[in-house]
Amino acid sequence: MDGKANHHARTYDTDGFVRRAACLCFRNASEQEVLLVSTKRCPDKWIVPGGGLEPTEEPGVAAVREVLEEAGVKGELGRMLGVFENQDRRHRTYVFVLIVTELLDHWEDSENLGRKREWFSVDDAISVLKRNKPVQASYLQKLKEGYANGTGPCIGQVPEPELAEDLQ
Repeated sequence: MDGKANHHARTYDTDGFVRRAACLCFRNASEQEVLLVSTKRCPDKWIVPGGGLEPTEEPGVAAVREVLEEAGVKGELGRMLGVFENQDRRHRTYVFVLIVTELLDHWEDSENLGRKREWFSVDDAISVLKRNKPVQASYLQKLKEGYANGTGPCIGQVPEPELAEDLQ
């Protein structure tokens, strides 16, 4: 029996939506490059790694498990961006930020499904995801809005004067 046996036991919220979890996996804390994985069926279509919650699983635990299975990465789980709803597919996905600390050479979905992974700039990832997965593109758009609102890293932001002295 393979390890994916109970991944078919979907869990639903009180509104009947499938409960899912996903991570925006970043190369480092600057959150400039995000890792996408190929879909099961189309090696040239890219998605954010994620999947269904198991019956007693917390969303953060599920998100970390899914990125290990689908993208072959381990990392530091960061903030939750929000819960994103896909009305068409009746999914609600808890989306987290994960800073990648380890890239495995071999992982479950690369060996079983031939899944690939690739780094994209945030803007390129939004463009790629808008083609097939507009709800997933909205994860990254929300991330960018967070930068503008001061809730995420702002690369090139001028430090406050009192902080500037600490940085020298």
